Amino acid sequence: MTNRPASPSDRGPSDAAKGDGRLPPTVVGLGLVSLLTDVSSEAIFPLLPAFLAVLGASNAFIGLVEGGADLVANVLKYVTGVASDRRARLKPLVLAGYGISTVIRPLVGFATVPWHVLAVRIGDRMGKGVRTSPRDALIAGATSPSMRARAYGFHRAMDHSGAALGTVLGAGVLWLLGATTAHTATAAQMRTVFLWAAVPGVMAMVALAFTREPPRELPPVAVEHQTAPLPPALKRALLPIGLFAFANATDAFILVKAARLGAAPILAPLLWLVLHAVKALTATAGGRLADRYGKRNALALGWTVYAVTWSSVGFVRHVPLLFVLTAIYGTSHGLVEGAEKALVAELAEGNRRGKAFGAYNMLVGVAALLASTAFGLVWDELGGVVAFVGSGAFALLAAGVLLAMVPRRA
Repeated sequence: MTNRPASPSDRGPSDAAKGDGRLPPTVVGLGLVSLLTDVSSEAIFPLLPAFLAVLGASNAFIGLVEGGADLVANVLKYVTGVASDRRARLKPLVLAGYGISTVIRPLVGFATVPWHVLAVRIGDRMGKGVRTSPRDALIAGATSPSMRARAYGFHRAMDHSGAALGTVLGAGVLWLLGATTAHTATAAQMRTVFLWAAVPGVMAMVALAFTREPPRELPPVAVEHQTAPLPPALKRALLPIGLFAFANATDAFILVKAARLGAAPILAPLLWLVLHAVKALTATAGGRLADRYGKRNALALGWTVYAVTWSSVGFVRHVPLLFVLTAIYGTSHGLVEGAEKALVAELAEGNRRGKAFGAYNMLVGVAALLASTAFGLVWDELGGVVAFVGSGAFALLAAGVLLAMVPRRA
């Protein structure tokens, strides 16, 4: 049933009234929810490949787990994005998405065969697919255009902070259980980590319950133009965004690079922690820069930094230098993440933000999946240097297309 439009008396503050320099409580609340959810998720995720190996899964099956889960999430991001444009309230969809993940994610602790893990991961990512586009639209509606990139940057900073804390939580619980390295962690110890990871997930649901959604009117476009196409300006922007997403292979290849350099297994979580800590520290500041100097300019700069640092990783021969480059590489995400979503919100013409974010999230997700697959194949066949430099070249191409197709004012 369609929600009741907000009346003038219960409408939230206008965009103009939100420009006092402080992030709205809705954005702060959603940031806390994201932090706690990522603590729960990232305490589990780094252990899944080892856990699947213990259960007897093949390398191909491990790839199927993540590929299948991401495919489901990406399709749902578009579906729920379109659905959110027809609703006066977005929080119920966001709450449903986080709730699905919170309930399903810890069940991996009870898995006894590989397909159990596949089912849990698909369920977990279904929750992500349900909540992502409505949440992005909710953030856009709660902030004024003058601080929108900072709001998205703050949200990503909380995401990365949660990822860093989750990594520490997972490693800490394993250490308390007597597993000092990845080689000594047993299936029983990993199951204990999976179950404890439910605690921050439940805390995230409590935080979300207390996060207020500003009332909004049901957009006329939701009733009159449900099949209206995306604005031409947004379509032009999605082309370079898609090109960059195809360049942006998974960060996990940095861990693969470390392993190929002979790094001790204990250094892998530390390297992962450094990466997410830098992302967390730079995301809000990157959003501020985008708000001040333009989203297009911030994206072009961030993609260029990505191209240079990611290409350089391919030439690294020593682990300490890899740590330095990883930290610099993390700043490129700080420049990009807030600006990218703010640009989508700006070009969506307001009434189609849900559909716009659905299209954006699905495009980026599918392109990233193809990027990681292609990157691995190129590395296997032609070597790591070609793979890293090739990704960097695609990022520079994306920056050039962006500058050519998106107006300076964006």
